[in-house]
Amino acid sequence: MSLSNLSEQEQLRREKLAELIMMGIEPYPAALYPVNSFSVDIKDNFSDENAGAFANCCVAGRIMSVRDMGKANFAVLQDTKGRIQLYIKREEICPGEDKSLYDVVWKKLLDIGDIIGVKGYAFRTKTGEITLHVKELTLLSKALRPLPIVKEAEGQTFDAVTDPEFKYRQRYADLIINPTVRETFTKRTKLINSIRAFLNERGALEVDTPVLQSIPGGAAARPFITHHNALDIPLYLRIANELYLKRLIVGGFDWVYEFSRNFRNEGMDRTHNPEFTILEFYTAYKDYFWMMETTEQLLERAALDVCGHTEVPVGERTISFKAPFKRITIFDAIQEHTGIDISKMNEEQLRSVCKQLHIGVDPTMGKAKLIDTIFGEKCEKQYIQPTFITDYPVEMSPLTKKHRTQQGLVERFELMINGKEVANAYSELNDPVDQRERFEEQAQLAARGDDEAMFIDQDFLRALEYGMPPTAGIGFGVDRLCMLLTNSPSIQDVLLFPQMRPEKTQTDQHPDQQTADL
Repeated sequence: MSLSNLSEQEQLRREKLAELIMMGIEPYPAALYPVNSFSVDIKDNFSDENAGAFANCCVAGRIMSVRDMGKANFAVLQDTKGRIQLYIKREEICPGEDKSLYDVVWKKLLDIGDIIGVKGYAFRTKTGEITLHVKELTLLSKALRPLPIVKEAEGQTFDAVTDPEFKYRQRYADLIINPTVRETFTKRTKLINSIRAFLNERGALEVDTPVLQSIPGGAAARPFITHHNALDIPLYLRIANELYLKRLIVGGFDWVYEFSRNFRNEGMDRTHNPEFTILEFYTAYKDYFWMMETTEQLLERAALDVCGHTEVPVGERTISFKAPFKRITIFDAIQEHTGIDISKMNEEQLRSVCKQLHIGVDPTMGKAKLIDTIFGEKCEKQYIQPTFITDYPVEMSPLTKKHRTQQGLVERFELMINGKEVANAYSELNDPVDQRERFEEQAQLAARGDDEAMFIDQDFLRALEYGMPPTAGIGFGVDRLCMLLTNSPSIQDVLLFPQMRPEKTQTDQHPDQQTADL
C-alpha cells in the first residue's frame, strides 16, 4: 500500500511502529502468552473476601480507552469475554531507573486498538469497580489502522457504528466495537448445537453430501455453474442436499441429517443471501404429521437453549415457540385472506385471480408458481406466530407424496414465523414411476422458460427403483431461524461475512474512523 494513500492516523501509527522496533521492542512477538484469566470471570467472581485468589491474573486483549492521570492511568481492556478496567502506575511497571516503558511506550507509542498482555492483581476501586492493578505490561500486536470511536457513558452507547456497508464488509472491526454482535454469533452457535443435540439424542446420524453436483436437484432454484477442468464437465454448486440424503435412506439409514451450505443464484434482500445454511433431515417410516410434532419439539427446545424461554421478542412483537403450533391448509389460508376459493381452478383461472388481486405474472409461470405467488403476496406476511401451512397442490411439490385422502394435493407443510417461511417438509415421494412423471413435468416448465424448474436426476430415479421406505423429510432455514432467536432484522446480521458488492476502493478510510491516540 502506498504511503500517500494512508490517512494521517495510519501514517502516524507506522511511524510509531518503526520507533518501537528501533527501541528493540518486538511489535508482533511470537512467544506464547500465558493467559490465565478473563475479564468477565474476574468481575463476576471477585470479592473482598477472596481477593487472594486474584493475586496473579494474566489477561490479554485490546486497549479500548485510556484516561491519562500523569504518573498513573486508567484504561479499559477488551478480551474475548468482555471488558475490564486497568490501573497502570508508572512506578509499578517501571520499578527501576529506566522509565521508558511507561513514558515512551505506554504514553506515546501505544494506541487504542493495540493488543497487550498484562499481569497483576484484582482490587476494588473507591467507586466500587473491579479493576486489574497492572504490575507487568507486554505489547502483543501493534494496530496500524484506527478503530471507529464508540463512546460509552452511564451504561449507554453513543456514536455506535451502524452503517451496514461498514458492519458487513469489515465484520472484524464490527465485532471489536459492537459487543452485541458477538452475542448474536454466540447465540447462532448455541442454536446449531441445540439442534444437533436434539437430533443426536434421538438417534439421528450426521452426514456430509457433495457441494459440487452434476445435477442441481432438491429444490426449485437457479444454480451457480462452474466447470471441472480435469473432467471437462459443468458442475453446479448445490441448491439443496435433499436427493443425496434420500439416497442414504434408500441405502438403509433410518434417520440422517446435515447442516449444509447451499447456493442459489438469485437476488439478495433482508431474508436472502446467495450462500446460506440449511438443516435437512430425513426419517424412515414417518410422515408429515410426525414431522410437525417433531418440529414443534425441536423449536421449543432451541428457544429454551438459546434464549432461556419460549417467548422471544422479534422487533415490536413477541413470538411464542411453545408447542403446539397452528395448522391451516394453503387453500384455506388463501381464501381467508383474499375471500377467493382457488382450490378447483386451472391455470387460466388462476391468472385471472392474479389480475383481480393486482399480482404481476408472466407467461413462464405455471399453476404451481401462480398459487405460490398468490400465497406469497397475500397471505405469507399474515402469519406471525408459528403456523404450519399444509396440504399443497401436487403441481407445487414435485418431490412430495400424494395426499392419502385429498385428490390433487400432497402431504406437505411450510412453517411460517413472523411472516416468512422457516421450514419446508414432506411425506417424501417414494414411488419411482410417479417421481419420473413429476420430473418430466418440471422439464416442460423449463422448456417454457422457467429457470427455477428442477432437472431430471436419473441416478436419483435409479435409487428410488431399489425401494425407499415411507419417509418424512424437512429443511430448516438456519439463518432465518437465527434471525428470530437473536431479534435480528436482516439476514446479513446473522452471517459473519454476507455477500457484498465489490468494494469501490481498498484504500478509502471509513468516515467513522477518527483520531484514537492515547
